[in-house]
Order: sequence, then C-alpha cells, then structure tokens
Amino acid sequence: MPTLNRNAAIGCLRAPPMPDGVRQVAMPPAARRISTLSHVDYEDTFLVETGPAEPRTPEQWARAILEDAHIVTRRALLLGWSSLGLRLSSERSDRFVLGWDVRRSTSSFALLAAGSRLGLQAELLFTLRPNAVLFCTFVQQENSIARAVWAGVEHVHLRVVPYILEQARLRECV
Repeated sequence: MPTLNRNAAIGCLRAPPMPDGVRQVAMPPAARRISTLSHVDYEDTFLVETGPAEPRTPEQWARAILEDAHIVTRRALLLGWSSLGLRLSSERSDRFVLGWDVRRSTSSFALLAAGSRLGLQAELLFTLRPNAVLFCTFVQQENSIARAVWAGVEHVHLRVVPYILEQARLRECV
C-alpha cells in the first residue's frame, strides 16, 4: 500500500467539530444489544441526515461512508486504525468493508468488527432511520495498554467520525 503523507492525514482532522448534517446522539439501547463484545468500555453514536437519498441497505451505507471516501481520507483512516493495532484485511471481498470484517449484515443493520494486537476490540454499527443513518462505535479495552492507546486517540475519533459522515452526506446529496 502506498504511504500517506503525514500532513494529509492531519489535514483530515481540521474538519469542523460538528458539521451541519451530523449530530452526536444518545446510544439507543437496541443498538447496544447488537454489539457482540463481551463488554463495552467506550461507545458513541452519530446520526447523519441523508435526506431522500436512494434506498440502501445498512451495509451499502457502510461501504458508501468508508470505501467511497476520498482516497486521502481512506488512507488516513487506515493509518489511524493501523496505529491502534487493528488487524484489518487487505482482501477486497463482500466479507470486508475497508478491511473491517462484516460480522453481521441484515436489512436492519450492518456490524463491522476488528481486533487489535494491542488489546482493543472494536465494532462499527450502521443502522437506518428515516432519512438518516445511525453510526455507532463500540470499543472493548482488554488491558492498560489498550486503555492508554484509546485515551490518546478518542479526541481524534470524535472529530474524524463527523467529518467522514458529512463527506458521505455531501457525496450522496449531490
């Protein structure tokens, strides 16, 4: 894989804290029950307004948000996930979304998963709402290294997620 210019990756973080079409919301209990992690140490939920976009499944939205992102954004995401030690696949197939394992995909939700050699387990959940997509992150921290690593990147995560959701919203609404 080509290397990513560090300045390009950092540029991804200069997005506004919360774009107009994205908002952080409370975790719905039904979403939390979908997680397969043995325990959840960190969770967040963002809602991105899609408007009357073409109907898609949750997995199709996951692909639109992650795989259809600009190449610089995709590389920055992969670099960030790599820094967390996430084991992502380089295989291109229906079993993966930008390297994340498709743990479960139904007409109601898509659950992506990745484990880390540093002791993190993470899941990304995509569910549909009327004219919106709900994007949830779940993180399990198995040791003190995982807790320290996540504490160091949580603030970046909270800036990057709204940015990639807003970029997907803009691509889909144009």
